[in-house]
Amino acid sequence: MKKSSSVLSVAGKQPQPKEKNMKKAINNPQNDDMLPEYNFDGKKGVRGKYAKAMQKGYSVRVLNEDGTVTIQHFIPKESAVLLDPDVKVYFPDSESVNQALRSLINLIPEKKMRRAAENRAKYGGK
Repeated sequence: MKKSSSVLSVAGKQPQPKEKNMKKAINNPQNDDMLPEYNFDGKKGVRGKYAKAMQKGYSVRVLNEDGTVTIQHFIPKESAVLLDPDVKVYFPDSESVNQALRSLINLIPEKKMRRAAENRAKYGGK
C-alpha cells in the first residue's frame, strides 16, 4: 500500500501588524454636547435616596406650549410591592412573583391558611 503525504507550504512569513499603525481605542470619549456642570466624574450617587418619598407619591409639573401648567399626581397602588434589585433578577414581572408566592402558599398547612382567611375577612383584606 502506498502512503500519500501532503505538504503545506507557505510562501513566507505572514506579515504582523505594527503597533504604530494600529489605532488605539479611546477609553473615555469626550462629549462636546455635555455642559461642564453635568460632569459627574468622581461623584457617587446614593441608592434609594428618594425611595421612601416615592412610595408616598409624587407630582409632576408639565409646562404646556400655551404657557399653562398641568400638574399630574402619581400615587402608587396600595397593593404595590417593591422588589430589591437582586430579587428582581429572578422575578422580572408580576406573573413570576405571583407564581412563586402561590407555590409557597401551597406549602402552608391548611390550619394556617384557614386562620389567614379569617384574618383577611376580619380586617377587610382580599
